[in-house]
Amino acid sequence: MPTSPQNNQPAEDAGDRLKAFHLKDFQRGIDEFNSGQFYACHDTLEAIWMAVDHAEKPFYQGILQIAVAFYHLGNLNWRGGAILLGEGINRLGRFEPSYEGVDVESLIDQSIEWLEWVQTAGEEGLSALMANEQRVPPTIKQV
Repeated sequence: MPTSPQNNQPAEDAGDRLKAFHLKDFQRGIDEFNSGQFYACHDTLEAIWMAVDHAEKPFYQGILQIAVAFYHLGNLNWRGGAILLGEGINRLGRFEPSYEGVDVESLIDQSIEWLEWVQTAGEEGLSALMANEQRVPPTIKQV
């Protein structure tokens, strides 16, 4: 195994470095999601989504779509929010109950509840729904 010239320790494999980079950024994306910074979360997770293997892409894209859905809902874009919530839920389904340390089942359940509220509110009721402090956006729970 190659060694690092600075400390004569085994050099970290490039794949390990990439994984560590993604884990750090993924945690940042989760923190952004959970604090309601949905646009920032999109940017963070998109960089990961573009770099991961094909099999993992739907996981990151699903979370990304739910984040963008809430960005749209916050801007009172009913159609964009509803469509992206549904697409994100569908993409995450195959990763239940958990994946990459995320309680996927909980995120899906919270998102389904929101999709039902959004559909019931309709375009004309979205403003009231988003102003309702009892209805908080989903959070990503880690396991």
